[in-house]
Amino acid sequence: MEYPEEFWRWIEAHAGDDTSKLRLSASKWREPWIADAILQIECRRKSERKLPNAVANPRFLFPTALSAEQSTSERLARFHAGLVGNGESVVDLTAGLGIDAMTIAGVASHVTAIDINPTVAAALVHNAKATGHENIDVRNEDCAQFLSGMSGEADVAFIDPARRGENGERLFALTDCSPDVVTLLPKIKSHFKRLIVKASPMIDISATMRELPQVVELITLGTRAECKELIAVVDFKSVAPSDESIIEAVTLLADGSDCHFSFTRREESEATAWYGNPKTGDLLFIPYPATVKAAPFKLLSERFDTCKLSGNTHLYTSDSRRDGFPGETFTVIETLPYASNVIKRFASHYPRINVATRNFGMTADALRSRLKVKDGGDKRVMGVTLADGTRRLLVIE
Repeated sequence: MEYPEEFWRWIEAHAGDDTSKLRLSASKWREPWIADAILQIECRRKSERKLPNAVANPRFLFPTALSAEQSTSERLARFHAGLVGNGESVVDLTAGLGIDAMTIAGVASHVTAIDINPTVAAALVHNAKATGHENIDVRNEDCAQFLSGMSGEADVAFIDPARRGENGERLFALTDCSPDVVTLLPKIKSHFKRLIVKASPMIDISATMRELPQVVELITLGTRAECKELIAVVDFKSVAPSDESIIEAVTLLADGSDCHFSFTRREESEATAWYGNPKTGDLLFIPYPATVKAAPFKLLSERFDTCKLSGNTHLYTSDSRRDGFPGETFTVIETLPYASNVIKRFASHYPRINVATRNFGMTADALRSRLKVKDGGDKRVMGVTLADGTRRLLVIE
């Protein structure tokens, strides 16, 4: 995994070149590392937004295209590191490119990073040195074998099981992912105080809490556009009932701040929601994707004194602002019946408008086609179903 200085100079000199043309002309450079150098240029371009600090380091090495594609972002890694206490010892059982391991090393006393792929593990050894993380010990092992041979204890195990099958299909159940964290649980429990599991955002929260007893915190983590992942924090000393575990929806905002909404399943089960229909001039609150995944649907009504549109339409309305609501706020411009006469004239009033649906029995694409509009502009039409079962078109901005 050691490359000559010429390798790094070549990458810098050709950083702006067309990599397809570089590959076609690679034969004129007879160095054995040309393919690896072209790979670095491609991975750096694709990772600029996700891994800005890594890309800014001229000696950072991407071992494979897949490791760059599947790597966590630096911002998500900082959140993961925030779950580790200062000075704790951590074992990352599925290190991959090592962004999580290196970020956690900034707060931990020591990090052991495990990866079964020798090329990936060797790159992590190089990158830990290149980034100045001297408290990382890299092991090229299968994590199950590592756990079987582990002596002593550490504070935290961190694991991010692969969410793709052998044929590239998406995997959602913990027991289907590799490694199978549920099967490894007894071994992990015998050596660690806590376990942090990073899982697919599509995984079922209730199933996760059944499969991972002693979950003390379950976090849905995302952006304004999507829920990125589900994180389960297991404390092997906890005796609290599962309905008292903290569920927290966290949304990472573009300005660098985070939006948090925390609750327990008991609080949600005991909450009362109010229902009502939005009027012109009212505000419409649309929960962030991570909030929707966490599902505090009655609590959003109760805590923020808002009216829910219906039991299955997870939108909320009020006649005034609700600071702290974990979602986006829109003003209702019009509320229209979903009727043939409205559908026929809708495009004449709003030829360009963004389309979305919630509990409408129709996709956004189908509604867009029915209304004969094109996406664009600063307004949105929401197809929704109200508590009495009627369908409405809400024009919002």
